[in-house]
Amino acid sequence: MMMIRVMTPLTPLLAAARPAVAALCLSLAVVSPASAAIATKAPHAFLMDADTHTVLLDKDGDAPMAPASMSKLMTVYMLMEALKEGRVSLDSMFSVSENAWSKGGAASGSSTMFLKPREQVKVQDLLRGIIVQSGNDACIVVAENLAVTETEFAAKMTQRARELGLKDSTFANATGWPDPSQRMSARDLATLADRIIEDFPEFYTVFSEKQFVHNGIKQGNRNPLLYGFPGADGLKTGHTEDSGYGLVGSAKVNDRRLIVVINGLASNKERSEESERLLNWGFSEFQNVTLFKKGEKVESAEVWLGDKKMVPLLAPANLTFTLPRSARREMKVSVVVDQPIAAPILAGQKVATLRVSAPGMDPIETPLLAAEAVDRLGFTGRIVAAAKYLFWGYAK
Repeated sequence: MMMIRVMTPLTPLLAAARPAVAALCLSLAVVSPASAAIATKAPHAFLMDADTHTVLLDKDGDAPMAPASMSKLMTVYMLMEALKEGRVSLDSMFSVSENAWSKGGAASGSSTMFLKPREQVKVQDLLRGIIVQSGNDACIVVAENLAVTETEFAAKMTQRARELGLKDSTFANATGWPDPSQRMSARDLATLADRIIEDFPEFYTVFSEKQFVHNGIKQGNRNPLLYGFPGADGLKTGHTEDSGYGLVGSAKVNDRRLIVVINGLASNKERSEESERLLNWGFSEFQNVTLFKKGEKVESAEVWLGDKKMVPLLAPANLTFTLPRSARREMKVSVVVDQPIAAPILAGQKVATLRVSAPGMDPIETPLLAAEAVDRLGFTGRIVAAAKYLFWGYAK
C-alpha cells in the first residue's frame, strides 16, 4: 500500500487557517528484503549489490584485517587513475629498480612478474602483471615510478583511500606484503572494487584475462571464479599466513552485478567454494526492483496558498531496490510529505520523501522532487483562500 502521510509543521502566514492534511492511497506490489542471512565459514565476508549498493551479507565486514594481495587493488586504482588523468599512458615505460627486483622478483620467492633489473616495461604490461600475475615486483615498480619510493606511494594510497571513503584501510606497502600497518576491511575492499568497476570501465576488462606472458613466462590468473562461475569477471585473490585465503570477486548475471569479499579461509578450495556459494545465494535469493524511473511521477501533493492547487512529485533518479524474492507482500512504500506544501515551491525542490520498509529491515528513504515551480498567491489571494477555509472548510 502506498500512502501520503503527513507531518504537521505550520506555515508562517495564516498558519492557523491551514487545512487539515489528507491521505492519498494507491496499491503497489513490491518485494520485502526481510531474509535470513546465509552462514559462511569465512571469518570475514561481505556481499553487495553493485547497482544499488545494498549489503546482502556482512560478517565482520568493518573489522580491519590483513588483506594480503587483495590490497593490490589500491595500487591498481592509483595506476588506473594516473592513466585516466593522462599523467601516464599505457605505452609509458617504467624502469625496474634493483629494489623492485630483489624485494618482489623471483629471488624473493614471492608472487612475481619475473621482471629483470633495469628492464624498461610498458605500463600496460605492468597492469597485467599486477592483476593477472599478482606480481609484487610490478607493484613496486609502479610505486617507485609514480611516487619515487614505495613508502611515499603507500602514504598516497592511504590518503586516496580516505578520499574514496575507505575509512578502515591503511597501507604500508604497494604489494600486500605482511605488515601490521597494512590493513583493510571487507567493506572497504568491496567499495574499492565497485569504484574500479565504475571509474575505469575501459581498463576493467583486464581483470577477466586468464593468463599473461612476460619475458617468455606464462602465468595464469589465480581467481577461481573466472574458471567456473558464469558472468565472473574479476577481481583479485590474496593469501598469506597472517590473512588466510581471501578473494574479492565480482560477477554480472542478467544485467545485475554482485561483489563478494571473503577472507581468512583455510585453503584455496574453501575460498573457491565459498565465493561461488555466496554469489549463487545472492543471485538466487535477491532481485532488483525498480519502483519508479527517473523523472516519473510518483504522486501529487496539495499546495497551500499557491497559484497551482497541486504539484506532481517526481523521482530524482531510477528508484531501484535490492530485495529478497520472498515476502513479496510484506513491503510497504509510502510517500511522506508535509501536505499541503506551502508555496512558493521551486522546480526540483525536495518536497517529499519516498520510504520503503518491511519487517526485519531499516527503512530506505529517498527524496522526491517538485516537478514544477509554484508561485505564492498575492496578499489578497492568501486572505481569500484562508477565509474560504475558515468559513467553508476548503480553500479552492
